[in-house]
Amino acid sequence: MNINGYALIGGESVKGSEPGLYAFNPSLFEAIEPEFFTVGAQQIELACGLAQAAFDEYRATGDAQRAEFLEAIAAQILALGDELILRAMAESGLPRPRLEGERGRTVNQLKLFAELLREGSWQDPRFDSALPERVPPRPDLRLRMIGLGPVAVFGASNFPLAFSVAGGDTAAALAAGCPVVVKAHSAHPGTSELVGRAVQAALRQCGLPAGVFALLTGTGNSVGKALVSHPAIQAVGFTGSRAGGTALMAAAAARPQPIPVYAEMSSINPVFILPAALSARGEEIAKGFAASLVMGVGQFCTNPGLVLALEGPAFDAFAEAASAALAQVPAATMLTRGIAASYQQSEQLLAAQPQVKALRRGQSQACQGSPSLFISSGDAFLGNHALAAEIFGPASLLVACRDMAQLLQIAAGLEGQLTATLQLQVEDDGDLALAAQLLPLLERKVGRILANGFPTGVEVSTAMVHGGPFPATSDGRSSSVGTAAIARFLRPVSYQNLPQALLPEVLRDANQRALWRRRDGVLTQQ
Repeated sequence: MNINGYALIGGESVKGSEPGLYAFNPSLFEAIEPEFFTVGAQQIELACGLAQAAFDEYRATGDAQRAEFLEAIAAQILALGDELILRAMAESGLPRPRLEGERGRTVNQLKLFAELLREGSWQDPRFDSALPERVPPRPDLRLRMIGLGPVAVFGASNFPLAFSVAGGDTAAALAAGCPVVVKAHSAHPGTSELVGRAVQAALRQCGLPAGVFALLTGTGNSVGKALVSHPAIQAVGFTGSRAGGTALMAAAAARPQPIPVYAEMSSINPVFILPAALSARGEEIAKGFAASLVMGVGQFCTNPGLVLALEGPAFDAFAEAASAALAQVPAATMLTRGIAASYQQSEQLLAAQPQVKALRRGQSQACQGSPSLFISSGDAFLGNHALAAEIFGPASLLVACRDMAQLLQIAAGLEGQLTATLQLQVEDDGDLALAAQLLPLLERKVGRILANGFPTGVEVSTAMVHGGPFPATSDGRSSSVGTAAIARFLRPVSYQNLPQALLPEVLRDANQRALWRRRDGVLTQQ
């Protein structure tokens, strides 16, 4: 399949307004053909207008038809074969096994939402029977969820497949009945075009309106701001930096009709090593921590950027073991020149902070990132907000707390996070009492709490939460992974005393579909 560098709008390839964008191979440090074109106002208007025109027809399709569409996208992505993997490798510097695994995750996400559609509970049907004898009388009330409208999705730099053109945000929005306009990430435009064409092929295969999907290409902030500001767009899905996410939030809030922005932005994912666990298996934890830290050259939003434990010989031994493990890891290619430069600068700033000691600093240059490990005290961490800044890359800070009271104080003062990890000893109730003290604090701070594991690696499943209080995400009530992600692009509609013929099928008395529903306040399956 030839990549031509054009946007994909209305089922066609549409040439953008401005040339001059090239993908860049971070491994070879060279540009990649072909030239891509940045869309202008005319192309953005066309894509959003077609999405708005397609919305009512698309949301009226049955669950089974939309499920077939999602499965068709998955099949079309797989049909791209090695062409997709090789292009993604060239544009991201990521190895083949990682990208093949990410392709599998992307396909499985689409299939998971297809299963949710066939199961039907996503509409959350609720029924309150009429009570005409009551004073005052209660009307017949029935509720279901419907799609918000066209959704703008921004591809992520660190997941060119799973959080990109046909990734989790797109899958959730399409499942909800919402057309999607994707802004391709400028780091992997060729990969994005290939996947975008797979989505277009699935649309044609399923006979759905061409306006249900569009892919916009380009660089700079103007395309994203114009897309979010367009009146047709009703919600935004974004994965990226805090600066990028807050800029989109500001643009969405400034509209005559403000819209929700679901942005995943910033997290240092604290790891708490409790005393009994540290004493019993500190070296084992150190090796697992080091492996988690360098996974994907540290370019995961769930990277463990902060480790807290009580000061003393056991923590000193942990720090030595972790540093030794990281010393065995060579520098590796990062996703883009910008990400590598930002990592190197952030690592240098942390090293320059007072009361911070470098345990291990690697040599990073060009597009390379090398692991670094630092240590400081609880007093220093509490007194210097800069120590809590996220470093996007394979660097982490160890904090030696003087006692549990200080560790709890630090936990209470942390910003919102995607994850928090408890390394604890369960046998003989070793750390359970201390963990019980931490748990209420962490529940207020994070979206996912792990025990005796490490945060890198997010299972795509019904019970997963990939979100957290600000600034981890813009809305801590939501998740961008798992079936709960569909809720971001839905809103409730209540129907009062409507005739059966006008009710949506899922709310009619004659509907025999077996699914969970609430009737008169009781959850039942019918």
